[in-house]
Amino acid sequence: MKTSHSDSGSALEARFGRSLAARLSEGNAELPHDIGERLRVARAQALAKRKMAPQMRPAVTAHVSNDTVTLGGGWWTRIGAVVPLVALVAGLVAISVVQEDNRASEVADVDSALLTGDLPPAAYTDPGFVQFLKSEAETPR
Repeated sequence: MKTSHSDSGSALEARFGRSLAARLSEGNAELPHDIGERLRVARAQALAKRKMAPQMRPAVTAHVSNDTVTLGGGWWTRIGAVVPLVALVAGLVAISVVQEDNRASEVADVDSALLTGDLPPAAYTDPGFVQFLKSEAETPR
């Protein structure tokens, strides 16, 4: 006889529950009477709740009406899931555009300084040239 996967999982769960209950009961004899009674009442309440627990519902349900199919909470749920993603993409694009504009502005400043400056050509190959241009741009004229 072949057992299904859910049957073996249920048997494993029941075996684990029994071993856990036996383990908890081992230390019960050493506890004071009032604590033991509180534990017994708590176990009884837990078992009562376990018996009353409803069956799990599927996470996605399909509703068909007037030739349309909606999943779960309908189109508001889908819009609510997509809006943060769209906002994230728009923010990333805006950051990229601003950074590109800043880079282009820096390159334009360097180019204009090269074309209008009175420096000798050897100065352009100096590693401190960009720093020089920045210090020139910061000093008021």
